[in-house]
Amino acid sequence: MTKKLEALAGAKDAPFGKVVLDSATQIWLAGLGAFSKAQDEGTKIFDGLVKEGEKFQKHARGVAEDTVSDMRDRATDTWDKLEDVFEDRVSRALNKLSVPTRKDVDALRSKVEELTAAVEKLSQTRRKEAAPPPPVRAKGRPARAHA
Repeated sequence: MTKKLEALAGAKDAPFGKVVLDSATQIWLAGLGAFSKAQDEGTKIFDGLVKEGEKFQKHARGVAEDTVSDMRDRATDTWDKLEDVFEDRVSRALNKLSVPTRKDVDALRSKVEELTAAVEKLSQTRRKEAAPPPPVRAKGRPARAHA
């Protein structure tokens, strides 16, 4: 740049004002070129930053979803353990109070059904034994109808 200014200044035909004006114009155009280049590069850089941001957001969302899923699983496991402990304690308390369990009630129901069937069978056997014998018919006479 300095050599160019010296060449312009050394030219005897060119007045000094024109040299300064040409030099200022070139500086102005160089600044506009730098500004234009910065805009072009700035847009590319901006677009690149947007793409990087989108990648990071997807990654961060995936990590967050994994963390939430892990915490949900842990909470579910904790609640299941708490439920088991609660059921165990209630069962022991009811047992101390001699409250029958469902298993006890089902066994009792089964036994009652067995006994009911046995009583019914015995009742039928007794009825058959206690029934009066059928009337005997005399030979050649038809049985009378009871009115």
